Amino acid sequence: MTAAKAKDGASLSPASAIILAGSRPGGDPMADSRGIAAKALIPAAGKAMLAHVAEALLGHEVIGNVHLLAQDFEPFWTHPDTQALESNDRVFAQTSSATIAVSLDNVLDQDDTRYPMLITTADNVLLNRPMIDDFLAAAGSSDIAIAMVEKDVLLASYPASQRTWLKLRGGHYSGANLFYFGSAKAKQILAYWAEVEQDRKKGWKILTIFGPWLLFLAMTRMLTIHQLAERVGHKLGLKITIVPMKQAEACIDVDKETDLVLAEQILAKRAEKLSS
Repeated sequence: MTAAKAKDGASLSPASAIILAGSRPGGDPMADSRGIAAKALIPAAGKAMLAHVAEALLGHEVIGNVHLLAQDFEPFWTHPDTQALESNDRVFAQTSSATIAVSLDNVLDQDDTRYPMLITTADNVLLNRPMIDDFLAAAGSSDIAIAMVEKDVLLASYPASQRTWLKLRGGHYSGANLFYFGSAKAKQILAYWAEVEQDRKKGWKILTIFGPWLLFLAMTRMLTIHQLAERVGHKLGLKITIVPMKQAEACIDVDKETDLVLAEQILAKRAEKLSS
């Protein structure tokens, strides 16, 4: 696979991808209320969410292998929207472990793992080519890159959307369910990820691990998000890049019913635009 270019001309290096499609302990209320085996199979605009995400990744020329992580693949292989993934020679199904951090570590420990690695979730249903282009171009030579959406960017397009915000000097940010591991060095962050993933909506929790001074600087909003990433990266010996996404839709994953309604409206508009 050779390098490709984004629409703005930026060079994109080939990358592998991981889709987190597992279920949380205790099940998912949205899936349970519909009698659906897995959240990843909830339909969005008439198609399973996982199918949207897989198509965005597999349809991009810079993405090579796609690792699909879940506890049970039978519902995927028997669903009309996702059954073709089983026979796709670029898709590798790997059984999830008890936590996301351990599941990722198992994939990244394999001898044939290829970096860089783009990591996303099956409910990131609005993922598309412009997002992938912009994120990979900005990630560049980073060991770790994290996509974020600034509050003003989201509310300018979707003023009623409700997110969880990380409040720092210079802006409020919401995670975009897009991560980039540029090298094996990035694996060390998984130890910290494991400690906080049960409180994933409380972004500041991870800062408690890096010491009270860094937590104080963040909580008092004395650091910008980029300064915070630089300090954490320095502590770990990593180059960590925060990528502010210009697409407001990048942080609209499907965590609740109102998210699904909004996502379907956006998908309908995209379809209408393509057909016009």
